Amino acid sequence: MKDYRTVADAVAEEIASGSLRPGDRLPTQREFARHHGIANSTATRVYRELARRGLTVGEVGRGTFVRAMPAVAGDFAPALTEPAAGRIDLELNYPAVPEQEALLADGLAGLLRPDVLGAALRPVGASGVPAVQGSAADTLARGDWRPDPAHILFAGNGRQALSAVVAALVPPGGRLGVEELTYPVVKAVAVRLGITLVPLAMDDDGLLPEAVEEAHTAAPLNALYVQPRLHNPLSSSMSQQRVEHLAQVLLRLGLIAVEDAIWAFLRDELPPLAASAPERTVLIDSLSKRIAPGLTLGFVVAPPTLTSEIAASLRSGGWGPMRFALEAAHRWQQNGVVQKLVAAKQREAAVRQEIVARQLAGFTVTSDPRSYHCWWQLPRPWRADTFVAAAAQHGIGVVPAAAFTVGGNHAPNAVRLGLASTHPDVLSQALSTLAALCRSAPEDFVTD
Repeated sequence: MKDYRTVADAVAEEIASGSLRPGDRLPTQREFARHHGIANSTATRVYRELARRGLTVGEVGRGTFVRAMPAVAGDFAPALTEPAAGRIDLELNYPAVPEQEALLADGLAGLLRPDVLGAALRPVGASGVPAVQGSAADTLARGDWRPDPAHILFAGNGRQALSAVVAALVPPGGRLGVEELTYPVVKAVAVRLGITLVPLAMDDDGLLPEAVEEAHTAAPLNALYVQPRLHNPLSSSMSQQRVEHLAQVLLRLGLIAVEDAIWAFLRDELPPLAASAPERTVLIDSLSKRIAPGLTLGFVVAPPTLTSEIAASLRSGGWGPMRFALEAAHRWQQNGVVQKLVAAKQREAAVRQEIVARQLAGFTVTSDPRSYHCWWQLPRPWRADTFVAAAAQHGIGVVPAAAFTVGGNHAPNAVRLGLASTHPDVLSQALSTLAALCRSAPEDFVTD
């Protein structure tokens, strides 16, 4: 019979080596016992021993997780010379909730019957099938807006939807207007397609419609890319007055806007730009944040005049959907899984924003109560690049403002924190560490 302390020692070694990282979820005690060939009662003692050593933390309804490193306080270790054993990811940002796996599994049960699965594995075009278009319209509906199902196209994921739409609207050598701080993937798409990004000024209410008009007058834009709701990285949402103003400018200029609505499900009471300018807006969305990144689906809601052109772009780029994902999304919408996950992720975002407010109190942080990221303007004398390096040596990954800056524009002295990918306990400790680091002086941590 294995002694529980021996088993606990083995798990502790995995944590020390980095095989198990801060925020990783341990299996249930029953699964752990089966895997290690021990009794359930022994597994219980192992988990208690790991918690006693401060290596794990358990939370009712969530499970048992590997703890983050102790928060830095008082005297600081040299941040640029002593690397941490694990890594806490505040860069990637995929929300998850405890009930997610069970809900998704239940929703897929009917799809796994052999006859149904056979149909779900057949090829499908960018338009999907009418029933799925209808359920997709329900998934995408926000405020009083619900898209016409006949105008919905599908892609393999949100990035493919974005690439296909931009390729359809902007020719090589063309000009795409973007907010001066924008989603980094747009920058990569522009490089691949050989197009020029034109940075447009913003204020606290988002993109300035006057900046769009000025840039288009100076040299015509082929299209505009914009994030009206829960902007990444700023988390800001345009007022409805600003949305209406932008819609009027689009109509007056005859310009098409590509509206990125990937995070907008967290503010589902706010209608999209597409509701105010449906004939001048192509909306893109996906399931990666609503559901999970591993089985995703991209959506395109296009004006009738652009549907054929965008569908052709999806086909020629190899960016079409998988029918299995279409059928899964349809079932998850029909049986209420999507609605339950959206509500749960909205609640979880609020919990994480409360952690931000508590741990980063006194700093200049911009966010939204239902966002999974925040924008932290660093105090002097810290520079974003130095702070990112110092955070990395503490085992914490954050994204500098330069990743979101377009062209030769000066990058703000700020970082974006992704709040979704770690356990709340780990997130709290990581933010406490970063706050303590930020209260120090950068010269205290210069490498010899």
